[in-house]
Amino acid sequence: MNNNISISETRYRTRLMAVTGLATSALCIAAPFSIPVPVSPVPLSLTNFVIFLAVYILGTKAGTLSVLIYLALGAAGLPVFSSFSGGLGKIAGPTGGYLAGFLFLALIQGSVMKYFKWQRSAAVVGMILGMVVCYTFGTAWLAWQSGQSFSAALTVGVLPYLPGDALKIAVAASVGPKLRASVCRS
Repeated sequence: MNNNISISETRYRTRLMAVTGLATSALCIAAPFSIPVPVSPVPLSLTNFVIFLAVYILGTKAGTLSVLIYLALGAAGLPVFSSFSGGLGKIAGPTGGYLAGFLFLALIQGSVMKYFKWQRSAAVVGMILGMVVCYTFGTAWLAWQSGQSFSAALTVGVLPYLPGDALKIAVAASVGPKLRASVCRS
């Protein structure tokens, strides 16, 4: 072990690794429980909500790392994606762009929050901007996969989800600071 690293730094890193693992676990547990939407190949899920909270608690790097681990586990075939699916076929399928967009969601949300010193309004803006990029990747991929126009894919892949995602953002902005404070205190 490097003698220049203090015991408190070691404890912090260990705690960060543990909380990152918990955030990844929360993604792996919540994401498979999804509700199919009759007009869309994109199901309703709590995946983006868990990402909002993970980034709120962990920050940009560790929050994004938890999403990357989640995606790697799913790509390896573990049934952690919607409807208890996994594998490269799911990533290459119609919802693959949304899965890739989750990385950008975490990066953007965390970067905006960090830049504005974790202000709640910045968190909301970061979540919205992150979702816009996630939606863009997802919609473009869905349009290409299904042979639809971008606007048609937007109609089935984004519009039905806007009210629920607005609610997820509101709840995450309300609960996130409390969870972050609780984790930072312990």
